Amino acid sequence: MIMNGAEAIIESLKNEKVDVVFGYPGGAVLTLYDALYQADFKHILTKHEQGAVHAADGYARATGKVGVVIATSGPGATNLVTGIATAYMDSIPLVAITGQVAVPLIGRDSFQEADIRGITTPITKHNYLVKKVEDLPRVLKEAFYIARTGRPGPVVVDVAKDVFAASVDYHYPSEVVLRGYRPLFAGNSETIDKVCEELRLAHNPLIFVGGGVNLSNSAEVFRELVDQTGFPVISTLMGLGSLPFDHPLFLGMVGMHGTYAANMATTECDLLLGIGVRFDDRVTGLLSEFAKKAKVIHFDIDPAEINKNVLAHIRVVGDINWSLPALVQRVKGISGELKERAQAWTEQVLSWQRDKPLQYERDPNLVMPQAVIEKVSQLTQGDAVIVTDVGQHQMWVAQYYGFRNSRSFLTSGGLGTMGYGLPAALGAQCGLPARQVILFVGDGGIMMNCQELATVANYNLPVKVLIFNNQTLGMVAQWQRMFYGGRYSHTGLRGNTDFVKLAEAMGVAGLRVTKPEELDNVLKEALATPGPVVVDIRTPEKVDVWPMVPSGAGLDQMILGGAEG
Repeated sequence: MIMNGAEAIIESLKNEKVDVVFGYPGGAVLTLYDALYQADFKHILTKHEQGAVHAADGYARATGKVGVVIATSGPGATNLVTGIATAYMDSIPLVAITGQVAVPLIGRDSFQEADIRGITTPITKHNYLVKKVEDLPRVLKEAFYIARTGRPGPVVVDVAKDVFAASVDYHYPSEVVLRGYRPLFAGNSETIDKVCEELRLAHNPLIFVGGGVNLSNSAEVFRELVDQTGFPVISTLMGLGSLPFDHPLFLGMVGMHGTYAANMATTECDLLLGIGVRFDDRVTGLLSEFAKKAKVIHFDIDPAEINKNVLAHIRVVGDINWSLPALVQRVKGISGELKERAQAWTEQVLSWQRDKPLQYERDPNLVMPQAVIEKVSQLTQGDAVIVTDVGQHQMWVAQYYGFRNSRSFLTSGGLGTMGYGLPAALGAQCGLPARQVILFVGDGGIMMNCQELATVANYNLPVKVLIFNNQTLGMVAQWQRMFYGGRYSHTGLRGNTDFVKLAEAMGVAGLRVTKPEELDNVLKEALATPGPVVVDIRTPEKVDVWPMVPSGAGLDQMILGGAEG
């Protein structure tokens, strides 16, 4: 079938079963946007390209599909960089289609020219510059394949302006053949047998779950593994939701702001079974002190992650959809033995959890941020899709929201991107229109992409935006309090921004909470309102996240702080 390059892209998106794209038009992609118009293809116009890429990311995290974003050349493409890096760090499948100047103009510092391929090489799984229209179908087929297979990640397809208009006899490839890229699914089954041998020898075993379980849609089989072994479980930030928060063996999040039980269990365990984890610095604390009594078993799809930070005694390389079912099958025959051997240890770690639970200072005259999260968790019964920005509220949500479901917590983990939350929430709502999507965000983070309030209003996306308004950059100020003598250098946000008026100016309903007695009714009203709502919640300025492991300390050197001290 003869069509132009822009039409070939639309047809390829249909072949990949893409149901929505996010983007912002510009000169280099006008032919593509004309094809979108004529094809009546669903497109969400954000107010900034960074909003578009974060929305595509949120869509991908919530649905498990590949997110797609479109931007024009030059500044349009460079405005995607932070969002691409965010997706790369958290292994999110994304295809970014960017416009480039026409082929004869490339390399001449032409108007709105930027080498987006060179710029994004360190933060993508792969990227392309398409100069020939006949390459488009193959490149797009490969881009989606690379983005979704193996360890997921973002792929950039940069298309020269004249390629959009050129004619091609369109045929979409039926398969992908890439030299050097053959993502491993099944690994060596003998390693699973070795894992079982170590499980049988362990007296103090601990399961460590990461984001790989959520990304691979393996939560159900993971829960079966926990039930069969009877081993206690800790989680990374990205692993939350893999196991219901109220599961009797769940100790909570580990790391810098992890629970006492999770951090102490990691310190004292003799076997650590890591599944889909990166062992990043926010989890491990001082590496030389991390799980130093334990044999480490590492399940991961990416061999580059194994032994990168923590030495693994047994490496299980392969897709978790292969390795976890294989492990569960073998464990079934020794389930009783494993539970009996670990019984005393399990009782010990659960006693730590009972004796030193998460706590916070309560003041009847103040709206405590942790109390807000607990109330939202109660009202939604842990069943909402929760999105956060980055900062103190992000950690409090991880600690105090009762997650029950996989893919129910969307947050920028690896890159820690402020401004991520609002556009990611609108992307999640586009992907899951029937689900309740709630955003927790600080008064600092909301201002970084607040223009996307207009987007949620334009498309009537019923996202509920809860702003923790403490007039400060909370997490940075906490560090200044603890480690810089209380010298608050440029962390105060004492401006005159009225978030209710800001919301209303963009077509979103605005509510406000200033007193504890107002909280319940306002939250119920916000959740019951059909469309988008912003709630400005006035929280106290100097509230800290506890526990905390200071930088350079071991996990057992937590500062409990607050009511726990």
